[in-house]
Amino acid sequence: MLRGMSLNDLVTPLVRQTLSRDVYTQLRELLVSGQMMPGEQISLRNIAAALGVSVMPVREAVHRLVAEQALELTPNRALRVPRMSVSQFEEITKIRIELEGLATATAAERITDEELKQVQTLHRRFADEMAKRNPDGAAVIAANQAFHFAVYAAARMPILLQMIESQWLRIGPILNHDLRSGSRRVEERVAVKHHDKLVEALRKHDGAAACAALRGDIESAAAYIVSAGVLVNAETAEGAEATPMAVKRGTKAGRAGVKG
Repeated sequence: MLRGMSLNDLVTPLVRQTLSRDVYTQLRELLVSGQMMPGEQISLRNIAAALGVSVMPVREAVHRLVAEQALELTPNRALRVPRMSVSQFEEITKIRIELEGLATATAAERITDEELKQVQTLHRRFADEMAKRNPDGAAVIAANQAFHFAVYAAARMPILLQMIESQWLRIGPILNHDLRSGSRRVEERVAVKHHDKLVEALRKHDGAAACAALRGDIESAAAYIVSAGVLVNAETAEGAEATPMAVKRGTKAGRAGVKG
Protein backbone atom coordinates (compact mmCIF):
# COMPACT_ATOMS: atom_id res chain seq x y z
CA MET A 1 0.00 0.00 0.00
CA LEU A 2 1.17 3.55 -0.65
CA ARG A 3 1.93 5.83 2.24
CA GLY A 4 -0.62 8.55 3.03
CA MET A 5 -0.26 12.02 4.54
CA SER A 6 -2.38 14.06 6.95
CA LEU A 7 -3.91 17.42 6.04
CA ASN A 8 -1.31 19.14 8.24
CA ASP A 9 1.43 17.58 6.09
CA LEU A 10 -0.20 18.52 2.81
CA VAL A 11 -0.89 22.22 3.30
CA THR A 12 1.39 25.21 3.90
CA PRO A 13 0.58 27.87 6.53
CA LEU A 14 -0.48 31.10 4.83
CA VAL A 15 0.92 34.55 5.52
CA ARG A 16 -0.26 36.66 2.59
CA GLN A 17 -3.16 39.08 2.74
CA THR A 18 -5.37 37.43 0.14
CA LEU A 19 -6.27 34.64 2.54
CA SER A 20 -9.53 33.50 0.98
CA ARG A 21 -7.90 33.10 -2.43
CA ASP A 22 -4.90 31.33 -0.93
CA VAL A 23 -7.10 28.90 1.01
CA TYR A 24 -9.10 28.22 -2.14
CA THR A 25 -5.92 27.61 -4.14
CA GLN A 26 -4.53 25.11 -1.64
CA LEU A 27 -7.79 23.20 -1.20
CA ARG A 28 -8.34 23.20 -4.96
CA GLU A 29 -4.85 21.77 -5.50
CA LEU A 30 -5.49 19.00 -2.98
CA LEU A 31 -8.69 18.06 -4.82
CA VAL A 32 -7.20 18.24 -8.32
CA SER A 33 -4.19 16.16 -7.31
CA GLY A 34 -6.28 13.49 -5.63
CA GLN A 35 -4.93 14.12 -2.13
CA MET A 36 -8.44 14.26 -0.67
CA MET A 37 -10.63 11.17 -0.75
CA PRO A 38 -14.25 10.77 -1.92
CA GLY A 39 -16.56 10.81 1.07
CA GLU A 40 -13.95 12.43 3.31
CA GLN A 41 -15.63 14.83 5.73
CA ILE A 42 -14.00 18.20 6.30
CA SER A 43 -13.90 20.45 9.34
CA LEU A 44 -13.49 24.17 8.70
CA ARG A 45 -11.77 24.57 12.05
CA ASN A 46 -9.25 21.83 11.25
CA ILE A 47 -8.46 23.42 7.88
CA ALA A 48 -8.09 26.85 9.48
CA ALA A 49 -5.76 25.45 12.15
CA ALA A 50 -3.64 23.59 9.55
CA LEU A 51 -3.30 26.75 7.44
CA GLY A 52 -2.80 29.10 10.38
CA VAL A 53 -5.76 31.34 9.49
CA SER A 54 -9.18 32.16 10.91
CA VAL A 55 -12.30 30.25 9.93
CA MET A 56 -13.69 33.13 7.82
CA PRO A 57 -11.40 32.82 4.75
CA VAL A 58 -11.80 29.04 4.91
CA ARG A 59 -15.59 29.39 4.87
CA GLU A 60 -15.38 31.73 1.85
CA ALA A 61 -13.12 29.32 -0.04
CA VAL A 62 -15.34 26.37 0.79
CA HIS A 63 -18.46 28.18 -0.45
CA ARG A 64 -16.69 28.70 -3.77
CA LEU A 65 -15.72 25.02 -4.01
CA VAL A 66 -19.26 23.95 -3.17
CA ALA A 67 -20.53 26.18 -5.99
CA GLU A 68 -18.07 24.43 -8.33
CA GLN A 69 -19.36 21.02 -7.12
CA ALA A 70 -15.90 20.14 -5.86
CA LEU A 71 -17.24 19.91 -2.30
CA GLU A 72 -20.77 19.24 -1.08
CA LEU A 73 -23.03 19.60 1.94
CA THR A 74 -24.73 16.40 3.07
CA PRO A 75 -28.35 16.38 4.28
CA ASN A 76 -27.12 16.65 7.90
CA ARG A 77 -25.01 19.71 6.92
CA ALA A 78 -21.65 17.96 7.06
CA LEU A 79 -19.12 19.15 4.50
CA ARG A 80 -17.40 16.48 2.44
CA VAL A 81 -15.67 15.57 -0.78
CA PRO A 82 -18.43 14.27 -3.09
CA ARG A 83 -18.75 10.62 -3.86
CA MET A 84 -19.11 9.83 -7.55
CA SER A 85 -21.47 7.43 -9.29
CA VAL A 86 -20.39 5.09 -12.08
CA SER A 87 -22.43 7.05 -14.62
CA GLN A 88 -20.92 10.38 -13.52
CA PHE A 89 -17.43 8.93 -13.63
CA GLU A 90 -17.93 7.44 -17.10
CA GLU A 91 -19.34 10.72 -18.43
CA ILE A 92 -16.42 12.75 -17.09
CA THR A 93 -14.00 10.14 -18.45
CA LYS A 94 -15.47 10.58 -21.95
CA ILE A 95 -15.21 14.36 -21.62
CA ARG A 96 -11.60 14.07 -20.41
CA ILE A 97 -10.62 11.90 -23.38
CA GLU A 98 -11.92 14.55 -25.77
CA LEU A 99 -10.53 17.61 -23.97
CA GLU A 100 -7.20 16.13 -22.91
CA GLY A 101 -6.85 14.36 -26.24
CA LEU A 102 -7.19 17.68 -28.06
CA ALA A 103 -4.65 19.30 -25.75
CA THR A 104 -2.22 16.40 -26.18
CA ALA A 105 -2.50 16.28 -29.97
CA THR A 106 -2.03 20.05 -30.16
CA ALA A 107 0.91 19.87 -27.78
CA ALA A 108 2.58 17.34 -30.06
CA GLU A 109 2.43 19.91 -32.85
CA ARG A 110 3.55 22.91 -30.79
CA ILE A 111 5.85 21.60 -28.06
CA THR A 112 9.26 23.25 -27.91
CA ASP A 113 12.53 21.52 -27.10
CA GLU A 114 12.56 23.17 -23.67
CA GLU A 115 8.99 22.09 -22.95
CA LEU A 116 9.80 18.55 -24.07
CA LYS A 117 12.75 18.45 -21.66
CA GLN A 118 10.44 19.50 -18.85
CA VAL A 119 7.92 16.78 -19.74
CA GLN A 120 10.72 14.19 -19.89
CA THR A 121 12.02 15.30 -16.47
CA LEU A 122 8.56 14.97 -14.94
CA HIS A 123 8.11 11.58 -16.58
CA ARG A 124 11.38 10.36 -15.06
CA ARG A 125 10.30 11.63 -11.64
CA PHE A 126 7.03 9.71 -11.94
CA ALA A 127 8.70 6.55 -13.25
CA ASP A 128 11.43 6.61 -10.58
CA GLU A 129 8.88 6.89 -7.77
CA MET A 130 6.74 4.12 -9.26
CA ALA A 131 9.82 1.87 -9.47
CA LYS A 132 10.36 1.99 -5.71
CA ARG A 133 9.36 -0.99 -3.60
CA ASN A 134 7.07 1.23 -1.52
CA PRO A 135 6.18 4.27 -3.63
CA ASP A 136 5.11 7.39 -1.79
CA GLY A 137 1.46 7.91 -2.68
CA ALA A 138 1.54 11.70 -2.48
CA ALA A 139 4.72 11.88 -4.60
CA VAL A 140 3.31 9.55 -7.26
CA ILE A 141 0.05 11.48 -7.52
CA ALA A 142 1.79 14.87 -7.63
CA ALA A 143 4.24 13.68 -10.30
CA ASN A 144 1.42 12.24 -12.42
CA GLN A 145 -0.53 15.48 -12.26
CA ALA A 146 2.54 17.60 -13.02
CA PHE A 147 3.38 15.42 -16.03
CA HIS A 148 -0.10 15.62 -17.52
CA PHE A 149 -0.48 19.36 -17.06
CA ALA A 150 2.98 20.06 -18.48
CA VAL A 151 1.82 18.28 -21.64
CA TYR A 152 -1.47 20.17 -21.75
CA ALA A 153 0.23 23.52 -21.11
CA ALA A 154 2.45 22.91 -24.15
CA ALA A 155 -0.66 23.16 -26.33
CA ARG A 156 -0.82 26.85 -25.39
CA MET A 157 -4.63 26.83 -25.29
CA PRO A 158 -5.50 28.56 -21.98
CA ILE A 159 -9.27 28.20 -22.28
CA LEU A 160 -8.94 24.49 -22.98
CA LEU A 161 -6.55 24.16 -20.03
CA GLN A 162 -9.14 25.76 -17.74
CA MET A 163 -11.76 23.29 -18.95
CA ILE A 164 -9.41 20.38 -18.22
CA GLU A 165 -8.66 21.75 -14.76
CA SER A 166 -12.40 21.95 -14.08
CA GLN A 167 -12.83 18.24 -14.82
CA TRP A 168 -9.81 17.29 -12.69
CA LEU A 169 -11.25 19.33 -9.82
CA ARG A 170 -14.30 17.07 -9.77
CA ILE A 171 -12.62 13.78 -10.59
CA GLY A 172 -9.27 14.25 -8.84
CA PRO A 173 -10.26 12.61 -5.54
CA ILE A 174 -11.18 9.35 -7.32
CA LEU A 175 -8.90 9.61 -10.34
CA ASN A 176 -5.76 8.35 -8.66
CA HIS A 177 -7.34 5.52 -6.65
CA ASP A 178 -5.15 2.95 -8.33
CA LEU A 179 -1.98 5.00 -7.76
CA ARG A 180 -2.93 5.45 -4.11
CA SER A 181 -4.07 1.89 -3.40
CA GLY A 182 -1.13 -0.10 -4.75
CA SER A 183 -3.18 -1.87 -7.43
CA ARG A 184 -2.05 -4.21 -10.19
CA ARG A 185 -1.61 -1.14 -12.40
CA VAL A 186 0.96 0.15 -9.92
CA GLU A 187 2.76 -3.20 -9.67
CA GLU A 188 2.92 -3.55 -13.46
CA ARG A 189 3.71 0.14 -13.96
CA VAL A 190 0.92 0.44 -16.53
CA ALA A 191 0.76 4.24 -16.32
CA VAL A 192 4.53 4.48 -16.85
CA LYS A 193 4.22 2.48 -20.08
CA HIS A 194 1.51 4.81 -21.39
CA HIS A 195 3.60 7.83 -20.41
CA ASP A 196 6.60 6.31 -22.24
CA LYS A 197 4.55 6.13 -25.43
CA LEU A 198 3.24 9.65 -24.92
CA VAL A 199 6.70 11.15 -24.45
CA GLU A 200 8.00 9.35 -27.54
CA ALA A 201 5.06 10.61 -29.60
CA LEU A 202 5.68 14.16 -28.40
CA ARG A 203 9.35 13.82 -29.34
CA LYS A 204 8.30 12.81 -32.86
CA HIS A 205 5.60 15.51 -32.99
CA ASP A 206 3.09 12.74 -33.77
CA GLY A 207 -0.29 14.07 -32.63
CA ALA A 208 -2.25 10.91 -33.40
CA ALA A 209 0.15 8.67 -31.47
CA ALA A 210 0.28 11.10 -28.55
CA CYS A 211 -3.51 11.22 -28.39
CA ALA A 212 -3.70 7.40 -28.54
CA ALA A 213 -1.22 7.07 -25.67
CA LEU A 214 -3.16 9.57 -23.58
CA ARG A 215 -6.42 7.77 -24.31
CA GLY A 216 -4.88 4.45 -23.28
CA ASP A 217 -3.69 5.96 -20.01
CA ILE A 218 -7.11 7.44 -19.17
CA GLU A 219 -9.10 4.38 -20.21
CA SER A 220 -6.93 1.86 -18.38
CA ALA A 221 -7.12 3.85 -15.14
CA ALA A 222 -10.89 4.32 -15.57
CA ALA A 223 -11.46 0.60 -16.17
CA TYR A 224 -9.60 -0.26 -12.97
CA ILE A 225 -11.49 2.31 -10.90
CA VAL A 226 -14.86 1.04 -12.14
CA SER A 227 -13.90 -2.59 -11.49
CA ALA A 228 -12.54 -1.79 -8.01
CA GLY A 229 -16.00 -0.94 -6.71
CA VAL A 230 -14.99 2.42 -5.27
CA LEU A 231 -17.78 4.28 -7.05
CA VAL A 232 -21.35 4.43 -5.78
CA ASN A 233 -24.83 4.19 -7.21
CA ALA A 234 -26.61 7.33 -8.34
CA GLU A 235 -28.82 7.58 -5.25
CA THR A 236 -25.88 7.54 -2.85
CA ALA A 237 -23.92 10.00 -4.99
CA GLU A 238 -26.82 12.42 -4.85
CA GLY A 239 -26.63 12.62 -1.08
CA ALA A 240 -28.03 9.54 0.66
CA GLU A 241 -26.28 9.00 3.98
CA ALA A 242 -23.76 6.19 3.89
CA THR A 243 -20.41 5.37 5.42
CA PRO A 244 -17.60 7.23 3.59
CA MET A 245 -15.52 4.91 1.44
CA ALA A 246 -12.32 6.72 2.35
CA VAL A 247 -10.45 6.50 5.61
CA LYS A 248 -10.04 9.97 7.05
CA ARG A 249 -6.41 11.06 7.32
CA GLY A 250 -6.73 12.85 10.65
CA THR A 251 -9.52 15.31 9.84
CA LYS A 252 -12.55 15.35 12.13
CA ALA A 253 -16.06 15.23 10.74
CA GLY A 254 -17.43 18.72 10.18
CA ARG A 255 -20.84 17.99 11.63
CA ALA A 256 -21.74 21.67 11.64
CA GLY A 257 -21.20 21.83 7.89
CA VAL A 258 -20.20 25.21 6.52
CA LYS A 259 -20.78 26.65 9.96
CA GLY A 260 -17.50 25.00 10.94
